[in-house]
Amino acid sequence: MAATALLTIGKLSAATGVKIPTIRFYEQAGLLPAPPRTASDRRLYDDAGLRRLAFIRHARQLGFDLDAIRSLLDLADQPDRTCAEANRIAEQHLRAVSEKIRQLKALERELSRMTADCAGGQVSACKVIEVLQDATCPHH
Repeated sequence: MAATALLTIGKLSAATGVKIPTIRFYEQAGLLPAPPRTASDRRLYDDAGLRRLAFIRHARQLGFDLDAIRSLLDLADQPDRTCAEANRIAEQHLRAVSEKIRQLKALERELSRMTADCAGGQVSACKVIEVLQDATCPHH
């Protein structure tokens, strides 16, 4: 892979689809090392910075939190280590996603029931309003 020219923060943002304030946040959070600066104080990112930011962006798209990303980056920086820890982090996230899906499916069923039971008449007989006012509702 041929080396690319150093990128300003604006060009890095355009190349990765990550907004400039988010790039700065990742630097402050320690996920992205602060790059060298020019004499005029402009940040200049190299290929490693571009790849690291792309990694962070992809991990965020998959829903990993910042602590998990920090751990995954640490592992990525040590390629000779076993991937067991990376797999454990991914499995833990998968369990959380599966639980969230279970909760969303239950929510979908409840909303479907609410809207299906609505006769479209007066609010006084509206099932949507009735269910929302029911403190014993399992999703309350």
